[in-house]
Amino acid sequence: SSARRYATPSTSRSGGEVVVPYLLKRLLQSVFVLLGITLVTFLLVFLLPADPARMIAGRSATVATVQSIRHELGLDRPLPVQYVSYLGALLRGDLGRSYAQRAKVSDLIASRFAPTVQLALAGILFELLIGLPAGVAAAIRRGTRFDQAVMALAFVGVSAPQFVVGLILLYLFAFLLPVFPLGGYGTPLHLVLPAVAVGLAGGGWYARVTRSATIEVLRQDFVRTARAKGVLPGRVVLKHVLKNAVLPVVALVGLDIGVFMGGIVVVESVFGWPGIGQMIWQAIQLVDIPVIMGGVLVTALFVVVGNLLADAVYPALDPRVRYQ
Repeated sequence: SSARRYATPSTSRSGGEVVVPYLLKRLLQSVFVLLGITLVTFLLVFLLPADPARMIAGRSATVATVQSIRHELGLDRPLPVQYVSYLGALLRGDLGRSYAQRAKVSDLIASRFAPTVQLALAGILFELLIGLPAGVAAAIRRGTRFDQAVMALAFVGVSAPQFVVGLILLYLFAFLLPVFPLGGYGTPLHLVLPAVAVGLAGGGWYARVTRSATIEVLRQDFVRTARAKGVLPGRVVLKHVLKNAVLPVVALVGLDIGVFMGGIVVVESVFGWPGIGQMIWQAIQLVDIPVIMGGVLVTALFVVVGNLLADAVYPALDPRVRYQ
């Protein structure tokens, strides 16, 4: 529910003095958030109707074999004991071992880390390249046909399912016009279409938010003063308007860092991208509880870090910001 929130700025010369205590407070809150996420995820995973031991043993396995696997995995212990044991392992930096692959969860996540980072950064870049210019241009031409067309395209971008966008891009630019590969991973060309598929949807959000923020800034007295002094329109937009209108966009970028680092399951599936999201989806199908727990925890960690980074960037963009 707090996914699209951002801090409300207020003017104060002492704003920078409270940034560090604010970030420390947020960091402490984040620890409790992560603890709560581990508890909720742990309970939800163990409420699944599937039996991990049965999934590993196979349908033809005997009851004794299934019970032996349950004992080996520690699944026959009381649930509170399992949770406390899991927290103890987390404190030692141990995310557990995959039931299906018999490998450390940390190693599995590490093997998917580089592709996930690449797709996340490229997706955010395309979001910004699409959303910021479109939102500013629409705000400057507010009420015109151009503004209406930009907002209509932004609505389509936000509403269109990513798997549909991905399939269309593959059909147009990998099948009909073989400019890019038909999915996979390994070269910069493999990255373009997945990043565009991610950027189109996010770019629509960014355009709408940027337009609203820009319109609000254009009404401010300092913008009218700059125009009255004869400052060139382009300089007014770049120096005065954009710097103030970009604050809510920073919040979205911070959120997207966390969300994208958790993997974009649909896009990764369409393009065969070996990211963390694809790993989590495969683990859900196999009821691989350690991988599910580890993936969700890493995703939540990146969401927290992304929001903390956004909070730290606010005062750099506007020193007047004071956190309430």
